Formats: sequence, C-alpha cells, structure tokens
Amino acid sequence: MRPKRRRTRLLLAASVAVAALAVPLGVRAASGADSATAAAPPEPEPAGSECRTTIEGSRVVAYCHNPYPSTDLVQLHTECARWWDVDADGAAVAVEPGRTVRLEDRCWKEIATAWVSHRPAPL
Repeated sequence: MRPKRRRTRLLLAASVAVAALAVPLGVRAASGADSATAAAPPEPEPAGSECRTTIEGSRVVAYCHNPYPSTDLVQLHTECARWWDVDADGAAVAVEPGRTVRLEDRCWKEIATAWVSHRPAPL
C-alpha cells in the first residue's frame, strides 16, 4: 500500500511542475510577445540648450546655444545678494536650432546667484 501512495505523490508533484512550466509559455504564445520581436519604447529626442553664465560684479550674462533640432525656451533668473535689491526673472527667449542667444540682467549691488531654466517651445 505504501509504494502506491508514494507513486501517486510523485505523479502529482511531476504534473504540478509541468503545469507550472507550461502556463507561462502558453501565456506568452497567446499574447504573441517574444523577447526578440518586442518593440522597445522609442528613445526621447535630445533637446535643450547649453548655457554658459558669467557674473561680473552686479551684471550677469548668459550665452545659450541650441545644438538640437527642436526650439528651446530659455529664461535667466537672477538673485541679488542684498535684501532690498529686487530679484528678477527675465523673459523667456526662444533659441532656434543651431542658434545662440545672449541673456543679461543686473542688480544694484552684488549678485548672489544666477541660473538659466529651459522648457520646450510649444509646437
């Protein structure tokens, strides 16, 4: 009686193992997905201007060059060192492909920080 019970358990375990291996293969075949033919998501197109910012005393100048095929909007932000001096956000300027623009601003006294923000131009 014992060998029959052991054989039944082995057959049951083997059938469970075969089913566990066969189910993912069946799902993959039903969905038509194959690792070799699966399409990868498209890479985003590179965009954005390269900017160089120079601070000299109370003046800041930034040159932004756009080497990419899409137009980029750049904006110069200036934070003044003195509490009574007004911080400024310049107007957004469109940098077309292959072009360079100059952005400038100033404070009454020293400049604490200055940076350029980027965003894609609307189509």
